[in-house]
Amino acid sequence: MGTTIRPELSEKNPYWIERHRYYELKHFCLQYPIWKKAYAALDGLSRRPSDLEVFSKKGEISDPTVRCVEARSYYIERMKTVEQVAIATDAELSSYILKGVTEGWSYDILKARKLCFG
Repeated sequence: MGTTIRPELSEKNPYWIERHRYYELKHFCLQYPIWKKAYAALDGLSRRPSDLEVFSKKGEISDPTVRCVEARSYYIERMKTVEQVAIATDAELSSYILKGVTEGWSYDILKARKLCFG
C-alpha cells in the first residue's frame, strides 16, 4: 500500500514540480532497496564470475574484481544520493524520510507503527 499523493501540486506552491519529474524522482527512490540488496550481494567473494553478470553491464571489463568494484560503486553512489537528500531535508527526521521515500510509507503509516512523532 503506497502513499496516495496527487502527482502534481499547484504551480503556485513553492514545492511544485512537473508531474513527470515527480514520478521520475519517486521511482528513482523506490529503487533504493534493490540497490542495497545488489550492493550487499557484490561482496567481492563471488562463487562464480557469472554471478556478476546479474548486476553489471555486459561487454565491459573482463576482470571480475574490477567489475565488482564498479558495480558496488554504482550502487553506493545512488544510495548515498538518496540518504544525503533525506539528511539535507531534515537531519532529525532523515531516517523517517528515507523510510517514506524508499518504501512508499506515508506519514499515517509511520505514525500508526509509532516509528516517529511520539
